[in-house]
Amino acid sequence: MRTQAGRHLFTVKTPLANEQACAEQETLVDDRDQMHQALLAMGLRPTIRIVKTRRTAQVGVFGLCVDEVEHAGVFLEVELIAPVGGDELAAQTELDRFVAELGVPVRRVMDTYDSLVRAAKSSTPATAGVPLARGR
Repeated sequence: MRTQAGRHLFTVKTPLANEQACAEQETLVDDRDQMHQALLAMGLRPTIRIVKTRRTAQVGVFGLCVDEVEHAGVFLEVELIAPVGGDELAAQTELDRFVAELGVPVRRVMDTYDSLVRAAKSSTPATAGVPLARGR
């Protein structure tokens, strides 16, 4: 669950070829508290809170997101929506090519934001604070 611009969204991401390629289902939630209680009733529990500020842009078919993630750093996330049943690995190759053409010094990170924040909060050395790129 997340709140974005005053709207509450429930999102489920299912990994496909790897952690960076996901099928995503999302819906708007009218009553965040009731949805939270429903999730608790199903046995789900909050594990970590991700606080981020996101700036977005679109360049052709690529979505660009600059995320400032509390406790983890600043990330460039480049998204390419692949068709259902499409070749996720080919899409990731195209993402890599696009990022290389930007000419920005980045390092690809396969970790998710929740694992980076968890590592930062436990004082485990991680990639926190380094400009990074995440492809999706």
